Amino acid sequence: MADSKGLLIIVDGLGDRSCPELGGQTPLEAASTPRLDRLAEQGISGLVDPLYPGVPVGTHTGTGALMGLAPRDAALLARGPVEAAGIELPVGPGDVLLRCNFATLSFEQGRIQIADRRAGRIREGTHELAAVLQDLPLGDGITASLYPTTQHRAVLALRGPGLSAEVTDTDPGSGREALGALPASARDAGNAAALRTADAVNHFVHEAHRLLAAHPVNAGRNARGLPPANGILTRSAGVAGSLRNLVSYLGLKASVITGEQTVAGLGRLFGFRIVSGAGFTALPQTDLAGKWAAAVSELETSDLVFLHIKGPDICSHDRDPLGKKANLECIDAMLSDLRRDDLVIGVTGDHSSDSNRGRHCGDPVPCLLVTPNGRRDVVKRFDEAACMTGGLGRISATAFLITLLDGMAAIGNFRPADTDHLFV
Repeated sequence: MADSKGLLIIVDGLGDRSCPELGGQTPLEAASTPRLDRLAEQGISGLVDPLYPGVPVGTHTGTGALMGLAPRDAALLARGPVEAAGIELPVGPGDVLLRCNFATLSFEQGRIQIADRRAGRIREGTHELAAVLQDLPLGDGITASLYPTTQHRAVLALRGPGLSAEVTDTDPGSGREALGALPASARDAGNAAALRTADAVNHFVHEAHRLLAAHPVNAGRNARGLPPANGILTRSAGVAGSLRNLVSYLGLKASVITGEQTVAGLGRLFGFRIVSGAGFTALPQTDLAGKWAAAVSELETSDLVFLHIKGPDICSHDRDPLGKKANLECIDAMLSDLRRDDLVIGVTGDHSSDSNRGRHCGDPVPCLLVTPNGRRDVVKRFDEAACMTGGLGRISATAFLITLLDGMAAIGNFRPADTDHLFV
């Protein structure tokens, strides 16, 4: 058990790079954040590498590590099973799960061209679109079903005999749209199950485009001048399995406040309590006051509360540094004095996001930690430049969580039995 409570605020895509629109500053450097600055002055700051220095990661990897996922499991974690857990999708043995985007696609000269990887961040009509992509036969006894999650995101479940998750993505990734949709292939050409699965994915992508192109939802979007969600891009295939988690290993009771299904999925896989509300979304316009109130309430019954906020990452993907600056200022305004002496507060992000290019990047993420009677450094501002000089130095996401847990007196002296959860 812990002597103190813990609150870890995870600001998705917190770190950034210098933006010309902000006079060469990052959105966090340009933002007015008096409350975060006060926390930095009261504690100790530094930089966090989500996984390995310089390596960009996805939300599931960076957030998973901050929530206690063992580093080796974080490095191997696929997005598909996490998204499936986020919507509590029943999963059977052997099912292969893929993270998907509704996208705007076209067939030209034998290639699938990408006009918009996110179909204009479609928010409505995805359930109707997914309804025509249920139990599609793909041959060899394989069927496919698509399930919408958040905005343009979805999960594809492949069911049937002899499947493998060892297949490549059809989504080329942000900034690489000119490559078009890529054909799925087996990661090992000698893996017969992966070859069958790749064929099934490619069949599904073509069938999905055929069925969605004439869908009434897309007819309506076309009429309104919106990008049609007439295709599906797939990535991060995986199968459901058990995950090692440090917080659970220590016997702590944890809660997750989020409007993002990926993060909710991680929490469910870890056995944490998921707290949602009507206004809790993954958008910059989410109900920040409601999320803060929920976090404060959960501290009464949970040892550790994770408060996840997605908005800044959305702004980065939209190449909107001014919007990201404004959203960070709203997050700062959300914070209020908790007025309790038994609370350790941590603030960081799951990864950095480059608002110039609209993609995740490998730069370390600013972090701060405030512990009752804990050490302080000389940092008085919470941003990338200031945190470079902080007393925590440059540490991994796992090390940052461990330091927070140590501040809570929730972790004891190292034992060899702890190795699997702490280091590998």
